[in-house]
Amino acid sequence: MLKEWVILDSVISFECRIFKVGTQRAICPRTGETSKFYTIHASQWVNVIPLTEDNRVVMVRQYRHGSRTFCLEIPGGMVDNETPLSAAKRELLEETGYSGDSVEYLGSVNPNPALFDNLCHSFLIRNVKKTAEISLDPAEDIEVVLAPLEEIPKLIKNGTINHALVISAFCFYFLRYPLHG
Repeated sequence: MLKEWVILDSVISFECRIFKVGTQRAICPRTGETSKFYTIHASQWVNVIPLTEDNRVVMVRQYRHGSRTFCLEIPGGMVDNETPLSAAKRELLEETGYSGDSVEYLGSVNPNPALFDNLCHSFLIRNVKKTAEISLDPAEDIEVVLAPLEEIPKLIKNGTINHALVISAFCFYFLRYPLHG
């Protein structure tokens, strides 16, 4: 049976605006050996599947510095001193200018439990309409793209959508609302 690891110490080794890196020394319960581990402490994250009345998903295309590619994603971002629901609505409006009238919590995932200590919460917002201009941060450059909902599985399968957190949100959605036909 697995046993809890004993944490000997834990310190913050690096800090920036969006995350902190923690360093821990821990004892392996199986071997008794001490090892060093690194953890990324981050705010909670949200992402939103925004659906128009005619079942199009309001998506965003943006450059991602980690992969050095343009990614097709759903709106999302960090939870900043607010609830995940408030952050989801805010991110949708800021990144796309859209808002909606019906919000549903789809679920949450741990982005990478080997490194991160946070969750990413996924929401569905229906009947979204363009209600404002886009309001981007100085370091954001986003193109809004409307994609038919029935095309999403194909876009995931062919690699057009390859962001793991976006795919997990659509997994929650399609488990709850399977496409027919």
